[in-house]
Amino acid sequence: MGKRIKDYVFDLAKPIVESYGLELVEVEYQQEGANWFLRVFIDKEDGVDLDDCQNISQEISAQLDIEDPIEDSYILEVSSPGLDRPLKTEEDFQRFTGQTVDISTYAPVEGKRDLQGELLGLVENKIKIKNKEGIIEVPKDKVAKVSLALEF
Repeated sequence: MGKRIKDYVFDLAKPIVESYGLELVEVEYQQEGANWFLRVFIDKEDGVDLDDCQNISQEISAQLDIEDPIEDSYILEVSSPGLDRPLKTEEDFQRFTGQTVDISTYAPVEGKRDLQGELLGLVENKIKIKNKEGIIEVPKDKVAKVSLALEF
């Protein structure tokens, strides 16, 4: 298959998820022990429930059975992205502006690979955050992961 499996499944799942008024956050395909897991993370403004996950799972499973793009046997899981939801799209950065985020980078930014701060937004392909050191701009191409910070 020319496309990576997770990209293929993302493109397949996106219209299904959106037809239920939900947002497709992320798709993961990874091996854990002897099993392969295909994980589809969905969200909506007031959070997803079991019915959302079940409906999406059934529809994606049916479509995957028809198209059969994955050679290995796998376990399909559909769930919420959780409290530490990853931020991927421009819409995510707009929606979660003002919230605290954790950023992990491939290379140090201002001497650090792990940063935390209040999200100010995504401007000219740079993620802007504010923390006790001031305002920090992190080039998006240096970012391994951005997620909402867990605050207790």
